[in-house]
Amino acid sequence: MTLVIEQIPALSDNYIYLLHDSATGATAAVDPAEAEPVTDALARRGWTLSHILVTHHHHDHVGGVNALKRMTGCRVVGAGRDRARIPGLDQAVADGDTVAVGAATALVLDTPGHTIGHVCYHFADECALFCGDTLFSLGCGRMFEGDAPGMWASLTRLRALPPETRVYCAHEYTQANGRFARAIETGNPALAARLAEIDDLRAAGRPTIPSTIGMERDTNPFLRADRPEIAAALGLATTDPASVFAALRRRKDTF
Repeated sequence: MTLVIEQIPALSDNYIYLLHDSATGATAAVDPAEAEPVTDALARRGWTLSHILVTHHHHDHVGGVNALKRMTGCRVVGAGRDRARIPGLDQAVADGDTVAVGAATALVLDTPGHTIGHVCYHFADECALFCGDTLFSLGCGRMFEGDAPGMWASLTRLRALPPETRVYCAHEYTQANGRFARAIETGNPALAARLAEIDDLRAAGRPTIPSTIGMERDTNPFLRADRPEIAAALGLATTDPASVFAALRRRKDTF
């Protein structure tokens, strides 16, 4: 693997990620909610910021972009369809484009639902997915701009990635998501084991991120909306996955 990945807590529950290629010195920040934690980490590491990768336009993902760009002259990458809402955008990308951070290359995946212009960055050779607010550990983002069929399509696209892919989402929501998952799937032994591990991690002050795609497939109800036991738990006769997903999301919104 090429990249060193540093996970930086920000705001109340955000994560910013620094991706560093030692061979070239290239360093990218993913979704910098604020600038100071990034500049502190760069100074501590002796790295120079060359890129910012933005998954979507929400302020808790782009709040530090302008300050970091002013300080470093870095290149800002984000969805072309959202160019009007991403500050300082230099490189507009779309589904299927690639983004290089030194010798490491990410495939851009269009994942609308949370927002219309949401994208994810999949570094296949690094077994790493930076998925913003589309997929969370044991959860998924609210549909602020998209609809259930679109969000379900985005999630199933991520679900199809290799199981060993590490899931670097942008928030530490896992314990709260786990309480909802437990209420939906009371008989899932993989989920029960994972919840115990999550409680231990948080009690020790450690992050629950990254997860993996394989782990999410087995335990995240939002990736399992095509499983009959999920529909049954919701009291639904329908087996249409998008409809089951929509019901799950509505229930989580008021959980």
